[in-house]
Amino acid sequence: MPTRRTTPPDWVITRRRELGERIADCRRAAGLSQDQLADHVGVERRSIQRYERGERDVGFAVLLLIAERTGCEVADLVRGIKAGPGGG
Repeated sequence: MPTRRTTPPDWVITRRRELGERIADCRRAAGLSQDQLADHVGVERRSIQRYERGERDVGFAVLLLIAERTGCEVADLVRGIKAGPGGG
């Protein structure tokens, strides 16, 4: 896998962490372990851990599968996560 040439800006990291927290909240509300969600999504448990900690970007297809399995809407997962450095 190619390595990222530049570190993402701080605002991207912040937004990624916010998304990760929402994924974790939805997973827990659905009564799922990280292993169970990983099995459904088709990734390793480590990937779920990294998504939830905001250490890894979640691809759109994976986000759709997470939403479907947890019963959360994709819009609810990303709602309120502002784009851009000023949040605009």
